[in-house]
Amino acid sequence: MPKKTDEPSTFNIFDQDIDSETEIALRSSSALAVDTEAMGLIHGRDRLCLIQICDEFDNVICIRIERNQHSAPHLKSILENKTIEKVFHFARFDVAALASNLNINVNPIFCTKIASKIGRTYSPRHGLKEVVLETVGVELDKQAQSSDWGKVGDLTQKQLIYASNDVRYLLGAKHKLEEMLKREERWGLAQKCFQCVPVLSELDRRRFTNIFDH
Repeated sequence: MPKKTDEPSTFNIFDQDIDSETEIALRSSSALAVDTEAMGLIHGRDRLCLIQICDEFDNVICIRIERNQHSAPHLKSILENKTIEKVFHFARFDVAALASNLNINVNPIFCTKIASKIGRTYSPRHGLKEVVLETVGVELDKQAQSSDWGKVGDLTQKQLIYASNDVRYLLGAKHKLEEMLKREERWGLAQKCFQCVPVLSELDRRRFTNIFDH
């Protein structure tokens, strides 16, 4: 029987950027789980609305991004810190959204979707819900996935719970997938793929499609 989600250790909401105290606290992390919510999937048209972060101790942070906001200096310092691994599910979208909206160039990157596709070749299902269920044993509620994230100052409790749960189990999934990739001797290949994410994200932002086709 899969476990249901519970409450995080701490949960804090910031407007526009994290504060300097939070930035200092996050600097000591070796890895952070990161996710974003936007008004849609097209970069340049659909703005970034929310950024969620979770550390190794299940402390969750949500940063509400205002319309026409173009920077978040404290957040940028953390997400560009090369000593902190940033863990995403489908990093290609989130990395592009952060670059397009806040000029943040995320590095280094671990993508649980890429890791799942390279490691879990026995399964055709690589969505976050399926990956977390198998690797961590937690069943995520995805009902709030398609909703209005633009009302940043008035997000519902259901939306905030959904958003926080999307990052809370990523680090656990990452550890399980990394073990699997090393066991199957695919870890080196996965790392090369992670390094390609910023390039793929930039192609998406510039609206290039299918450039590797014949």
